[in-house]
Amino acid sequence: MIEATANSTSVKRLLRPRPLALTLFLMVATVTAGLTIRLVPLGLPPVVVKYGGSVLWALLIYWIISALLPSSRLLAVAFITAALTATIELIKLHHSPALDAFRLTLPGILLLGRFFSLWDILAYLLAISIGALSDKRVRSIKSEGSWIWK
Repeated sequence: MIEATANSTSVKRLLRPRPLALTLFLMVATVTAGLTIRLVPLGLPPVVVKYGGSVLWALLIYWIISALLPSSRLLAVAFITAALTATIELIKLHHSPALDAFRLTLPGILLLGRFFSLWDILAYLLAISIGALSDKRVRSIKSEGSWIWK
């Protein structure tokens, strides 16, 4: 189904909300992959552990934001996610005894991280781009009989 816009030569592709079951699967798979990369000694190079975890963390944030804003444009969701993840990264520049103590705990390491890095922000942008492009592909209406909607 394609909806014509004011200009008859251009078309607007309709997007369906992502099914809840798929959303939950994506979140669980992302968390599982992230925890596996970060906590299980797989013998991966440190750069893969570090940035793989960062990419998966930002991807999880994208899945959460896109689930909370199902009728929003994917680009808007991507920008909101980028702003949120960059803000969390910038918070690493602020130090207080309570915040630093939390950052030393496992939840603090996994949720906030410990050290500021511009490379992390680039990893987040990569993850958000992958998430939005994947989301666009999944949510585009191409055929009514697609397996993803059953």
